[in-house]
Formats: sequence, structure tokens, C-alpha cells
Amino acid sequence: MVFKQLLHRIAKSETVGRHPGPQNLSLPAVPTTPTLSATAAVSLRDDTFDLANPTAYQLYALAGPTRLRVAALEVARQKIVAFDDHPLAGLADLPAAAAAHPLLGHAGWARLRLALAGTTSTLLPAPLYRPGDENAYLRPHHTLAPTEEALAYALPLPAPATDIVSIFAARHDLSHWLYTVHGPSARLLPATSALLAGLLHQRGTTPRQLYLSLAEQELTAVVLGARLEFCNTFAVSTAEDVAYYTILVMQELGLNPERDPVTIWGELTGDSATFALLSTYVRQLRFGARPFGVQYFYYLNEVADYRHFDLFSLVYCE
Repeated sequence: MVFKQLLHRIAKSETVGRHPGPQNLSLPAVPTTPTLSATAAVSLRDDTFDLANPTAYQLYALAGPTRLRVAALEVARQKIVAFDDHPLAGLADLPAAAAAHPLLGHAGWARLRLALAGTTSTLLPAPLYRPGDENAYLRPHHTLAPTEEALAYALPLPAPATDIVSIFAARHDLSHWLYTVHGPSARLLPATSALLAGLLHQRGTTPRQLYLSLAEQELTAVVLGARLEFCNTFAVSTAEDVAYYTILVMQELGLNPERDPVTIWGELTGDSATFALLSTYVRQLRFGARPFGVQYFYYLNEVADYRHFDLFSLVYCE
């Protein structure tokens, strides 16, 4: 019975949009954008990074509607040694932006993973997945444009609780560019798969709880216990939206905002209106840490540990 409930929840989850909540949930309006303001392009390089030797590195990138973030991992030391955070005009501009990027446009990496945020995706238990039926799985959530295709990505942690396949939409020209430049071993995946891979990799024996990731006007909520219980992405534009959907998920999943811990990553600060409002309702709210098992070069010391968890979690994506 528990597994059937899991299948039902997962099959209906991971769609972007607004959902009606409980009638007794009322929050004050805080018309402040929930994410950090856009900043100038950032490019950081470790002194040892050598672009002339790309086979020594794995390249990870995460693209959203307004940003393209890239990190290079030195394989020998398992250390992030390059980091870029550049503005992006939109996902339609991604193939051209990626081709012109000094790292993404360079071929020969030991591994390349490119995650997409702001695109429609859905989660499916692996026992229900049949290759070739991606369009049918995605159809209830999204009508593919002529320029799009439906793709699949399986989480790299096969176990009864985590054997999940993501079905997502991607542009034909993007996948064509990726495989032409970087070969068939390069992979496209939805950003939520990277987030889940990071959470599942390092949660250990942590009790059942809610995890949040906030970036580019989207809030992703994940509830993990002995198994993945819930994953959904909500469109948000205000601090009120973030608080509303957080409390909604906790109520629907039987979590107590007064008692149960909530961990958040993403584009906000401890003194932001979003964090202040959310902490009013969630008493055990805390920022998350970077993915474990990876080293980070010293230039990233100036970047808060709770930022870019989804990007750095791509190291766990096969």
C-alpha cells in the first residue's frame, strides 16, 4: 500500500504551477521578489585550472530562464576549480550562449552534464517507465512545441526508494548542439534531478523532513523520509508565495511548522524579506550546506554555502 501511494504521489508531482491550498492559510502580502537580484557576470578560476587539458576535468552546467551557471571539477582532487554565473536572455538563447561560453563551448571534457531549470518535467517510478513513451508521459503536463522533444533521465541511485525517472522537455537545437560538440556521453537532465541526486546522496539517516530550493522565480519542495515522498516545483514571485507553498506542503504531508526542521538552499539571504517571513511560520528553518565529498577552491569562500547546491550536485549525476 505504501509503495502504491508513493507511485501515485510521484506520478502527479514535479509540475510547475500554482495549486489551491487550505482555506485557513492566510499570509500577509510581501511584494518582494523571493530571489536575489540579478548581479553582474561572475567568472572565477583556481590558479591550477588548465583549459588546455580538458580531459582532467568534468564540466557541469545549469541553465535557467535568466542565468547560466557552470562549474569545472578537477577529477584527480575531486575539487571545483572553476565557476561561472552569467546572465542568460532565455532558454531559447541557450544553444548560442553555450556555444560562445569559454567552458561550455570547449570540447574534450572527461564528463559533461547540462541541467535545465524553468522547463516542464515530471517524475515517474522506474518500474512504470518504458523507453519510447516519453511524449505520452509528458503530455498531461505540457504540450510540446515543434522545436521541443521529450527526454528521459534516470536518477543514478537505483534502490526501491529512489528508482525514479525524470521526463522533461528540451529544445531540439540544444540537444543537437550538445551531442555534436560534446559527444553521446554528454547528458541533458532537468535541474530537479540534480537537486534530488544531491539530497539522496548526503541525507544519511536524517529523519523525514522538507527540503526547499529557491531560484529564478521557482520554489522546489522535496519531502524525504525512508523514501522520496514528494517533489514539486511551484512558480513564485513574492515572499508570500514562498511561505504559502511551504506551509501548504507541510500541511498536506503531515509536517509540523512549529516542530519539524526545514532546510533551504538557493538565492536568498538571512536578512531577506523571504527568509524573514518564512521563519515566522517555520520555527526550525535553516540554511543547507554544499554537497559533501567535493572540495571547493578558495575563491568560492566568498559565496554562501547554501547557494548553487543544485549546480554542485551535478557531480552525482551519471
